[in-house]
Amino acid sequence: MEITEFVETLRLDGSLLADAAEEAGPDARIPACPEWRVRDLVTHTGRVHRWATEFVKQGTQQPGPPPEAPELSDDDLVSWLREGHHHLVLALHSAPQDLSAWTFLPAPSPLAFWARRQAHETSVHRVDAQQAAGASLTPLPSAFAADGIDELLTGFHARDRSRLRTDVPRTLRLRATDAPGADWTVHLTEAPPQTVRTAPEAGADGPDADGSADCTIEGPAEELYLALWNRLPWDAMTITGEESLAELWRERSGI
Repeated sequence: MEITEFVETLRLDGSLLADAAEEAGPDARIPACPEWRVRDLVTHTGRVHRWATEFVKQGTQQPGPPPEAPELSDDDLVSWLREGHHHLVLALHSAPQDLSAWTFLPAPSPLAFWARRQAHETSVHRVDAQQAAGASLTPLPSAFAADGIDELLTGFHARDRSRLRTDVPRTLRLRATDAPGADWTVHLTEAPPQTVRTAPEAGADGPDADGSADCTIEGPAEELYLALWNRLPWDAMTITGEESLAELWRERSGI
């Protein structure tokens, strides 16, 4: 995906997140994070947006924590969220292509990293806000959802801090059925997971016709993306093989 596509998704989903937060009210619970209420979601997202904006605007080369949120009343929180989101979108739109700044996942460039990461951060939390409001989820393009799966598997879960480990080596295959090439095999051991983009087998009748994966999970890209982020159950997925690996993901994949 192009940087401009990520920024446009960020723009749209940030606005939808704020709308849903306003509709839900500050005390509404976040289904995927039961210890959070909407005010916590808004505070977290507003801090992350301002944190990212500083890297993009200032070209900061060293990591640092997100800024603390100001003491605001519940009535002012969503406006504060909208303001930070607006400044992040503007910063990404105006940033130079050769931006130099700190990043924490592999990417073609720092600008590509921050546009991609903030788009996915905001989309997942937009889902949180809409679920808290009891609203229908705004659909995501399959290409964007597939990209988010790739970021999660080859980025977040390639790091040492991933808790997705098994005592006995296992393989988990994930396939988005409506996105060409969106097919990954995750090798699980006592070390951090290793993910490879899976090439389809010639003449195969299904995503794992040769039986090489211990568990295969497949379904539409958006549903798979949100299930892997633990925002939807596995209900919309087809699971074959060792279903315990799907449960392992549910229990240990939190970021």
